[in-house]
Amino acid sequence: MKKVFQITNMHCPACVMRLEGIEDDLPGIRSTRASFHKQILEVDWDERLVSETQIASAIREKGYTLVQPAAGKK
Repeated sequence: MKKVFQITNMHCPACVMRLEGIEDDLPGIRSTRASFHKQILEVDWDERLVSETQIASAIREKGYTLVQPAAGKK
């Protein structure tokens, strides 16, 4: 599965490296790509090994905030 997570409080290339590090933290993540300019983290993962909830938790544990889409928006 692939998803783009909208994240706030990314400020620099170190933030990018920190967030992309969840690839090493969670089994089942195939790839990550972050952009502090766009405030996003793109994640491709195997749903059999890791859930979206686990990924969101890992992002929060790194100290970042996820932007929740407005009701009815994806």
